[in-house]
Amino acid sequence: MSVLVSNDPHPVVSAQGRFSHSSAELREIAQDMLVYAKQRGASAASVEVSEGFGQGVTVRHGEIETIEYNRDKGLGITAYIGRQRGNASTSDFAPKAVHDTVDAALSIARYTASDDCSGLPDADMLARDVPDLDLYHPWNLPVDDAIALAVECEQSAFDADHRISNSEGATVNVHEMQFVHANSLGFVGGYPNSRHSVSCAVIAGKDDAMERDYWYSVARDARDIIDVRQIGRIAAERAVRRLHARQLDTMQIPVLFEAPVASSLLGHFAAAVSGSNLYRKSSFLLDQIDKTIFAPHIHIDDVPDIRKGLGSSPFDDEGVRVQRRTIVEDGVLRGYFLGSYSARKMGMHTTGNAGGNHNLILKSSCKPQALDCYGLLKLMDRGLLVTELLGHGINPVTGDYSRGAAGFWVENGEIQYPVNEITIAGNLKEMFRNIIAVGKDVLVQGSRQSGSILVEGMTVAGR
Repeated sequence: MSVLVSNDPHPVVSAQGRFSHSSAELREIAQDMLVYAKQRGASAASVEVSEGFGQGVTVRHGEIETIEYNRDKGLGITAYIGRQRGNASTSDFAPKAVHDTVDAALSIARYTASDDCSGLPDADMLARDVPDLDLYHPWNLPVDDAIALAVECEQSAFDADHRISNSEGATVNVHEMQFVHANSLGFVGGYPNSRHSVSCAVIAGKDDAMERDYWYSVARDARDIIDVRQIGRIAAERAVRRLHARQLDTMQIPVLFEAPVASSLLGHFAAAVSGSNLYRKSSFLLDQIDKTIFAPHIHIDDVPDIRKGLGSSPFDDEGVRVQRRTIVEDGVLRGYFLGSYSARKMGMHTTGNAGGNHNLILKSSCKPQALDCYGLLKLMDRGLLVTELLGHGINPVTGDYSRGAAGFWVENGEIQYPVNEITIAGNLKEMFRNIIAVGKDVLVQGSRQSGSILVEGMTVAGR
């Protein structure tokens, strides 16, 4: 990857002085809340105290469109009286406001029904050793430098092709935060983290023949963001290649999900095996543990300890220790994503996934895994390459899948022309089992990672 260039190529290495409060002060507030909650009659409690700040600069047509700064802080408490639970939060760190928040949570708890599944995690499940996962990389980026990067990013898109006729702007974002989570079982943990990004969205063509596309790069460490000029060029290339799109007739064909949209299939899977949907019986993968739900060459792992990972964490939202887990093995479902409450509802144990999956990674053991997207086009031979999905036509109970899409028609393994105003439809259970191959073109833009995914036998509805 190219290094993102700024006037200060050496990011700050310490959180000291970056935040309004020190980590020790956040811990002191958290401990004070727990002590006060106990004094006021709580049988147990958990608290989280956090603060963060960000800077966002957007440039459009070389001119500053927006400059945004934000500095946020907040604390929340979940208080228990037996099995009754109450929650309250505030953004005021003054001692009286903190105590009032605790009192509010306890007042709510006294009026809620008892729930046998509520309560803190089991003490032996809590994290005791908290590794440094290299999640905090502050970026000392003066606003003038951020503007210059955004201008350079957008200009590279205009320079890439004369058919780029307009721009929705280039944006440079900096975000840093720190938090402390603590509970009455003795757990106290927290750390600072960062997330920075550069994005660009442009329009190609004129009048009624215009197409929009974008590109972005995001990372914990600004030095891992790809060069801003490359972001602009990719955005331009993606917009231009969509010009003169056509519609398709309705047919049943293979569909290749390009890597940037393939991760959405992982998102639907993660939701279906999450405890909140399972115990409510609102999942199409209900009671499928140890059953084949994917093609036999598919493996999915949840990896919480990738250094600098966008989904990495040394413990979950309840302070429970995390671990690497195989969720799908040879197509067979081996695990769920459970927090303490959903686990108790299901008669199981928490998996350290309160708050959701960590870095969810899909891989394939079949030989086509060595292919990139273009290699998968050859393998598909004839079908649809999907580069954009629209709408949210997913039935979480049945798995029925129907979404608007845009992309390219493929013949003889080659892209023929762009297509739009189409709908792709199927059922997620069948789609998962009908995955032919997964590409090596993994794109890390979030917590769910996959290369391009080739699925056979989907319905494409057009004119």
